[in-house]
Amino acid sequence: MKGVVFTGGRELEIMNFPDPTPGPDEVVLEMKASGMCGSDLKTYRLAKGASKGNGLPDAAGPVIGGHEPCGVVAAIGTAVMPAQAKIGQRVMVHHYIGCTTCGHCRTGWAQLCQETAIKVYGANAHGGHAQYLKVPASTLVPLPDELTFEAGAAISCGTGTAYGALRRMNISGNDVIAIYGQGPVGLSGTQLAAAMGARVIALDISEERLARAREFGAWATIDPRSNDPVGAIKELTHGRGADLTLDTSSSPEARSQAIRSAKVWGTMCFVGEGGDVKIDVSPDVLRKQLTMIGSWTFSHSGQAECARFVVERGIDVDKLFTQRWKLEQADEAYKLFDQQTSGKGVFLM
Repeated sequence: MKGVVFTGGRELEIMNFPDPTPGPDEVVLEMKASGMCGSDLKTYRLAKGASKGNGLPDAAGPVIGGHEPCGVVAAIGTAVMPAQAKIGQRVMVHHYIGCTTCGHCRTGWAQLCQETAIKVYGANAHGGHAQYLKVPASTLVPLPDELTFEAGAAISCGTGTAYGALRRMNISGNDVIAIYGQGPVGLSGTQLAAAMGARVIALDISEERLARAREFGAWATIDPRSNDPVGAIKELTHGRGADLTLDTSSSPEARSQAIRSAKVWGTMCFVGEGGDVKIDVSPDVLRKQLTMIGSWTFSHSGQAECARFVVERGIDVDKLFTQRWKLEQADEAYKLFDQQTSGKGVFLM
């Protein structure tokens, strides 16, 4: 089979790999859709030979990229129970595997496992940018019949990550939320928060992305380059600030603005990976009684919950995608995605 491998320095290669065979507790998926996520760009942009710096042990050889896999079960290991997987079943993947027995793993939070070095599909284990993907049956999440494979790919990371953050913040229809960054995760946050009844203030430096945010239900949009974003948010909220703020951008400036634009007794959430932020603790946090949280993706059950929410609220997750690619177009696809001005891309097999 063919798979996309990030080789460093904004280059990639489509390599040949043996078709996978499942072990006793594993399944092989025939890939139908594999989404492109902002965290892929960090690996794509790394200098050749540079350490990935993600805290994960390096794999022994080339690794197929893509951690938003969605497909159908094509082969099943001998120990896999019928309740876990059936041939032809439509599935997503919770793209982490830990020790499987600790408290975090047993409650669906394999990415928090402290007992072993976790594997992340598309990072230090083969991911979904290929014709087939082998994973433990325990990582499968059923894909509702109402959803496309593309929607399942989005929920497998970007959309699911936004959903997980909103749930962590206990968002309600009474809230105003400011979402910094309107890339795939931020735009998913705008779409989901609006469906939850909140008023969304969307911020981005791309007018194209702000226009999409308005289409996705944003109550107001702000370009931080042409406005004082903190002042603009306070003006929209009668001087109070936003009830909730969410940073998906990883920008130090945006993170600082997200902290400062949250109201007294507000909540600020970090989602964007990497980078840093400077905080003036007394005025920004202590004297506002600010709650600051981090949210790293979602649990196994949280992924299934997000899919149900999308179905029940009739949310058109497919609207996130502005480009649909074949694997053979991977070089062109990532060159465009690297510009970070377009919407979400997905490979369809």
